[in-house]
Amino acid sequence: MPVERESADLVQPLWRALVVFRVITFGFACLGVWTRWDGIVHRDGALVQLGLIGVWTVVSSVGYSRRWGRRNTRLAVVDLVVTIGCMYATLLAQPLIDIRGGASVLTSVWAAGPVLALAISRGRDGGLLGAVAISLALLSLRGVDSAAKILSNVQLLLVSGLVVGYAASTMRRAGDRLREAIAAESATAERLRLSRSIHDGVLQVLAQVQRRGNAIGGEAVELARLAAEQEVALRTLMSSRPVVADGNLVDLCASLLPLATTRAEVSAPAEQVLLPTDTASELVAAVREALSNVQKHAGASARAWVAIEDLGDAVLVSVRDDGVGTSEARLEQARADGHLGVSQSIRGRIADLGGTVAVRTAPDEGTEWEFKVSKA
Repeated sequence: MPVERESADLVQPLWRALVVFRVITFGFACLGVWTRWDGIVHRDGALVQLGLIGVWTVVSSVGYSRRWGRRNTRLAVVDLVVTIGCMYATLLAQPLIDIRGGASVLTSVWAAGPVLALAISRGRDGGLLGAVAISLALLSLRGVDSAAKILSNVQLLLVSGLVVGYAASTMRRAGDRLREAIAAESATAERLRLSRSIHDGVLQVLAQVQRRGNAIGGEAVELARLAAEQEVALRTLMSSRPVVADGNLVDLCASLLPLATTRAEVSAPAEQVLLPTDTASELVAAVREALSNVQKHAGASARAWVAIEDLGDAVLVSVRDDGVGTSEARLEQARADGHLGVSQSIRGRIADLGGTVAVRTAPDEGTEWEFKVSKA
């Protein structure tokens, strides 16, 4: 079942709050002009500035209410530029000398809008960037001599940018986890549905083939063995947990459990062992090759065991069998003759991951592979 990104977007309420903030603070700007009307030098300029602020309030509010406006930081950056322009538009109403003498910048708290927008869009870094830009614009209008007077405004801009940015980042991470949980729940429900269908059909047929093959004997025994292996593989697949865990990380245990057969057991810890997707894929391929080697060379009755161990910053996977094994001398001779294709392939995969490979074997004592790779 597909999961819509918007359905789990926990940041949406912040965007709605920003729209409300913009509308309310535009009202404050209008109120500020009305209360200072007698002291404004160029009243027509003040009305033009209010018109610019009003138009941009409508445009930005519509943008932040739509998905295209929230998808990236373009609108927030444009908002920052336009807001700074609206701040400088105060010069249409008041001479610079009056502003530096104490006259108010008519945008008032409305100018904090892009700070919040960048904080919601880009987190704390975006909020900090917006706060610094608005603060510098305010300082350039009021003058360096008025720095102490606007310090409280600068502090409020910085704090609001950092706090809202942190909240947005936290909510976005929570939304990502919620989407993953919904996807995992959907996958589990689908797996249960398929399990019921498979149990009622395919597994019963495989079980019947296994019983009949063993009863008939002869070449049918091999068919029975293959049916038994496929039955185990299907049961393991149906009971395995979802592979995707967190972003580009996957659960190695969930990737290796389907490799279990009647001749191969896979032991995994209860907790997930998370690895980058590429690392997990190469490690699974190496284990698959090792198990294939057991089937081909360890003997008809040989069994194999795969164990996964989480070492904290690394993971250790061992593949052990109780087959015929071999001696170190024969291994060296085979290596010298170039007959270790599978071995070299496995070593190459693990080496490419920056990991290590250890092999222990002896005649009639089986063979054990150990793959150790970093989680990073």
